[in-house]
Amino acid sequence: MSTGDAAGGREAPGSDGIRLTDRERLDWLRLIRSDNIGPATFRDLLDHFGSAENAIEAIPELAKRGGRAIRVRPIEDAEQEIATLEDAGGRFIALGEPDYPSWLRHIDGAPPIVAIRGDAAILSRPTIAIVGSRNASLVGVKFAKQIARELGHHGYAIASGLARGIDAAAHQASLETGTVAVLAGGLDRIYPPENLELAETILAKGGAHLSEMPLGWQPRARDFPRRNRIVSGLAVGVVVIEAATRSGSLITARLASEQGRLVFAVPGSPLDPRAAGTNRLIRDGARIVTNVEDILTEIDPMLERRTVFETPFEENPPAGMQDSEEAGDADRQRLVEALGPAPVELDDIVRFTGTTPAIVHLLLLELDLAGRIARHPGSRVSLIDPSHGSD
Repeated sequence: MSTGDAAGGREAPGSDGIRLTDRERLDWLRLIRSDNIGPATFRDLLDHFGSAENAIEAIPELAKRGGRAIRVRPIEDAEQEIATLEDAGGRFIALGEPDYPSWLRHIDGAPPIVAIRGDAAILSRPTIAIVGSRNASLVGVKFAKQIARELGHHGYAIASGLARGIDAAAHQASLETGTVAVLAGGLDRIYPPENLELAETILAKGGAHLSEMPLGWQPRARDFPRRNRIVSGLAVGVVVIEAATRSGSLITARLASEQGRLVFAVPGSPLDPRAAGTNRLIRDGARIVTNVEDILTEIDPMLERRTVFETPFEENPPAGMQDSEEAGDADRQRLVEALGPAPVELDDIVRFTGTTPAIVHLLLLELDLAGRIARHPGSRVSLIDPSHGSD
């Protein structure tokens, strides 16, 4: 069915955006695939240097000042990844472009560039995420399918992580109305392998696969929380159906709350450990879900109220964002003294060091590229203990 039919005329928030040139897209991919560069560092580099091309040229010297040599992704590698994805029927979409996922662009740490296979139009539709236990009960699977199917008929796309159990049930029930599978590995590394047929059916039915990871990337344990932030970031709300007390679904719920999304939970028996996490979410303020109307009455007004959006993320920032100030060794020493294992805010660092925000940002980039600091929500940073290493 068409997007218009599925969405019932409803439009999700977004921006017209500006498309990158082929060269800019190549540079963006090289930059985000280089050592020690995540979404926050990527954005800081673009803000400071004005373009990915300029940032790539500056990275080796910046990292050297921070105390470590890092590898910049060769242009040939990026060209090969783009060609391979295109051969598989996919493409890269950059943050700020018109078909970048509408709600994802507004989260902290939004992926600068995502790989997608399937129909990108689904990414502009209002989306609800459904997640839950891999070891789901029959009742949990049945309810997940019921909620996903009914939400689809009300015009919502369904996002989930293609995991066993609740995720798979949500995808299966929304094949006809639109579903997005977010992968923890590369788009060519479907996990778990038992859901390969389901993954192919999603594409055949007009849905989409999405990932921020490189092609060929086999997912590791640490990659699933990264995946979960995208699942919640795509959506206006997250529904949790069965989750144990130590569950990836609870990580998704926490991330959703931090992102300003609504969190819904389905109550369960106190005797079933698969309901312990959802019952705790309800105790802590999540909305109770017993039928689809419990979701729609909260979500529909939220969509109607959302009218103000951020400026698109693009290259060549306005004059004044780049700064020609140079940092000295004394500035570096004061900055390192200001940092420790506890996260601190950038404004506090500026006040403590007595230097300018531009120099603080530049020095943090040096340390970041050298793998010496960790970033935290709320634009906070901390110093990494060298004895513990870094990711």
